[in-house]
Amino acid sequence: MVTAASTADSSAAQPLIGVLALQGDVREHQKVLSACGARTRRVRTAGDLADIDALVIPGGESTTMSKLAVDFGVIEPLRTARAAGLPMYGSCAGMIMLADRLEGGRPDQQTIGGIDMVVRRNAFGRQIDSFEADIAMDQLDGPPVKAVFIRAPWVDSVGPGVDVLGRVESDPEHAGPAGRIVAVRQGSLLATSFHPELTGDHRIHEYFVAMVRDAG
Repeated sequence: MVTAASTADSSAAQPLIGVLALQGDVREHQKVLSACGARTRRVRTAGDLADIDALVIPGGESTTMSKLAVDFGVIEPLRTARAAGLPMYGSCAGMIMLADRLEGGRPDQQTIGGIDMVVRRNAFGRQIDSFEADIAMDQLDGPPVKAVFIRAPWVDSVGPGVDVLGRVESDPEHAGPAGRIVAVRQGSLLATSFHPELTGDHRIHEYFVAMVRDAG
């Protein structure tokens, strides 16, 4: 017999996590989230936000993603959901979308916001400058994360409420000055400038799914 309590327990064990599907590597995030025990839904409209427990904003092209979010009428519902406490994780372009302030963006570029940080768009260079680096993250068990950077941003600065989770230390040839911030968390919002969905290492997504479960 399925009871309301058992249904609630099942939902908590398998949270429904939306993936913003306007542009970018949506399928890759869905695959990893499913491997981490979550259910997934593609989010394109305000109606798709109904009943989800969290949202992932994938990598892609941030100006295109911003424009489509405005054109599809979903930018304000995304901001409202974020302000109401919906957990969100953004990778690469998704980090840009969660930033309160941008450097190097288009004058009309809009973000969802929520993380008190300044993000520099395409800071690590063009597609040809893509690279990998080991990122130490104390919040994760095991070895450093093998991070893939593709036209990636970095974080210039953060406010007092933001926890810095990771920095590039091992590849100054690509990173410029050592210590660039590439992973942050503020409350229920998580962002990385790299692409954990491409490496086979699920720990970032597992960390986010645990955040979602803790948020209830």
